[in-house]
Amino acid sequence: MKLLEGKVALITGATRGIGKGIAEVFAQQGAKVAFTYAGSVDKAKELEATLSSVTQIKGYQSDASDYDAAQQLVDDVMAEFGTIDILVNNAGITRDNLLLRMSKEDWDTIIRVNLDSVFNLTKAVIKPMMKARSGSIINMTSVVGVKGNGGQSNYAASKAGVIGFTKSIALELGSRNIRCNAIAPGFIETEMTASLDEKTLKAWRDGIPMKRGGQPEDVANACVFLGSELSTYITGQTLHVDGGMLT
Repeated sequence: MKLLEGKVALITGATRGIGKGIAEVFAQQGAKVAFTYAGSVDKAKELEATLSSVTQIKGYQSDASDYDAAQQLVDDVMAEFGTIDILVNNAGITRDNLLLRMSKEDWDTIIRVNLDSVFNLTKAVIKPMMKARSGSIINMTSVVGVKGNGGQSNYAASKAGVIGFTKSIALELGSRNIRCNAIAPGFIETEMTASLDEKTLKAWRDGIPMKRGGQPEDVANACVFLGSELSTYITGQTLHVDGGMLT
C-alpha cells in the first residue's frame, strides 16, 4: 500500500524546486494534491497535466502571505477535496543583503512571505483538522534558521520563527491528534542553484560531510514520512535534511 493512500495534501509554492518535488512524490505515494502558485500559470498547468494521470490534483493561484486569501484557499480546497489531511507550508523567498544595506522593505517582505504565510495557512487549516481530530502540518524551515548566515538576517529570522511556531503549535494541538513538525533542508540543488558557477557549487559540496548537494526528492521523502502513519508519535520536531551539514 502507498504511504499516503487516501490522504489529501495542500502544498504551498509547488510549481518549482522543493515544492514541485513534494507534489510529485506525494502523488506517487497515493495522495490527492492541492497546490498553490504565485504567478506561473503555465508551470501550474504543466504540473497538473503531468500528475493528473496519477492522482487528483488541482492548482490554486493564491498568495500565502495574504491572510484572507489563505482562508479562502482552504475553503476552496475543502469544497473540492472534502478534507485536508496534510498541510505543507513550503512557500518562501530570499532577499539577501548585509544588514547595513538591507532595506526595511526587504525585511518586511521576507517576514511576510516566509513567516506570516505559515501563520495564515496553519490558522486556516486547523479548524477542519480539529473537526476531523487528525492532521499533519509540515513547515519548511532551513539550516540557516538554526545556525544563521551572514547576509541573510531577514531569511534566518523568518526561518527561526518557523521553528518556534512549529513547537508551539505542536503543544497546542497535540491533544487533538494534530501533529506539527518542521523540515530544515540544507544545500538542495534546484533550478535556483543551477545558475551558480561550478567553483561555488564545489565549495558548497566540499563543506557537506556527504560531499554532495541534496535533491528535492530528499526533502519530499522526509515530508512523506512526516505526513504518513509512520510518524504518528512525532510532533514538535525539526528534521534536518542536510547531508550532515550541521553535524
